Amino acid sequence: MTAFLLASAAFVLLTVAIGLVRILRGPGDADRMMAAQLLGSGGIAALLLAAATGPSAVVDVALILALLAAFASIAFVKAGQGDDPE
Repeated sequence: MTAFLLASAAFVLLTVAIGLVRILRGPGDADRMMAAQLLGSGGIAALLLAAATGPSAVVDVALILALLAAFASIAFVKAGQGDDPE
């Protein structure tokens, strides 16, 4: 079971790393925001993996990542509404 959890954690970290590259090189703001949402999802996945393995410090980091991703998406939508003339 531990090998499966480690493989899952490696996969999540790989997707987060790819998301970081997308944030840096993304062609548009929406692409970058979607990559930031991926980081939030990766944080939640890390939370689930941390709950399975035991270290509690990772849980705090994962919760903060998920919370920041939600706030970032709200800010992105609010900023996009300011551009619409209606």
